[in-house]
Amino acid sequence: MKIVTVNDNGQKNYVYELSEPIGKNFDSEFKPHLTPKEMLELGVFGGNYFFEMPAEFPQSWFKKAKISKTGKAEKDLNYFGVNASQPLEVWQQKGWINKDDPLGWFQWYCRYYLGRRHEDDERQIKRWKAINRHIAQVVHNCRPGDFSCRPRQKQAILHWAYDSRKL
Repeated sequence: MKIVTVNDNGQKNYVYELSEPIGKNFDSEFKPHLTPKEMLELGVFGGNYFFEMPAEFPQSWFKKAKISKTGKAEKDLNYFGVNASQPLEVWQQKGWINKDDPLGWFQWYCRYYLGRRHEDDERQIKRWKAINRHIAQVVHNCRPGDFSCRPRQKQAILHWAYDSRKL
């Protein structure tokens, strides 16, 4: 087992344990299509999810990542070229943020992918599964491969590790 200590602008002295091999032994209900690295390379969150390049994650995840150079979300960095994110404040107000993952679902997923297992896993996996309603809407209303149909919804789906390019 490996211990990770996080000291960045978002968290100070946050410690967690990696109890599973990277990318392995996921909950049987959790089957993401994309790895965190693939998501970052495709273009998610306007290239501005993290406050800084997180030292806790493999640097290989960021070699081809689409990262904002302005410090602000840039919709052109998103795969579908649209903004599909709500501000972090909205997520905080709705109570969707766990104190251990102050940046939300994607931070949780990155840590889960690395091998952390946490008391919040069940809730986050339930939230991930709930994106199926958006997938159903895209499938029902768009022709397969039509990137011009519902791009904002497809970008949002991509933010949840579903490969919406294939819808």
